[in-house]
Amino acid sequence: MSTIILTDSGCDLTLEYVEENADILDVLGMPVNIDGYEYMDDFGKTLSHEEFYDKLRAGIMPSTAQINSFRFYEKFKKHYNDGNSVLYLGFTSNMSGTFYNAVMARNEFMEKHPDADITVIDTISASIGQGVLVFNAVSQLRMGKSKEFIANWVEENKMKANHWFAVDDLIYLRKGGRVSTATAVVGSALNIKPILTVNREGKLGSYTNMRGRKKSIRFLADKVRENAGKIEDTTIIIGHGGCPEDAKLLESYILEIGIPQNIVISELSATIASHVGPNMIAAAFVGAEREK
Repeated sequence: MSTIILTDSGCDLTLEYVEENADILDVLGMPVNIDGYEYMDDFGKTLSHEEFYDKLRAGIMPSTAQINSFRFYEKFKKHYNDGNSVLYLGFTSNMSGTFYNAVMARNEFMEKHPDADITVIDTISASIGQGVLVFNAVSQLRMGKSKEFIANWVEENKMKANHWFAVDDLIYLRKGGRVSTATAVVGSALNIKPILTVNREGKLGSYTNMRGRKKSIRFLADKVRENAGKIEDTTIIIGHGGCPEDAKLLESYILEIGIPQNIVISELSATIASHVGPNMIAAAFVGAEREK
């Protein structure tokens, strides 16, 4: 029996990576509605990143929805019929009901097919923090590690998945209901750049504020320096919201620290960008335990 790693579009990996690993990696896209058009987030394949970010910058505010249990059930059925076991690494349950729908679908499927081998894990992570766990899981599967080994590794390391995000404009957080209008207006006027993180509960929270874009990007590199451990043994994913120059700047700051085992630059897809707007820059890696 072969193992399939299943995840969702909340992982913010690149389309190229997903397609290159399609033999062992499967992805369910979260529904996105933008300007009256609904589609399943597929990492920019249906609606290019450029088109999507142009719409965001034009002031259009997308919305996202959960992946329902029916779609999970159908995916489990497909892989079961193909003779595969499934390890689902899901978007944090504290930001979406998607994971609970996966649990419900698994329980229903296992009642009918008790011989199925389906494991679902709440990564308590989002965006490239979820993505870096998926990346490591895929690498381990390529090395011949068992499904049980990989599942145990994810459980043991998900609290070490560090997420650090620098947001360029508070206005998008205001639209998403995360900050007040007054805070957004004053913060934008003062060129304040919020630093966000995903905490131990799997929730997006404010960490600190920086004055100016370059300082906020340098802060992300400092967090890599402080928390990544032996950087030569570490995979680092840099995520960006339609700002590749800033992603390259962050990469250059990280390379001043050392040469990571892998460094991946990924443009954030619609699932996450719908809630934080364009120009977000982020770094994720498995390192020290998340701060309490």
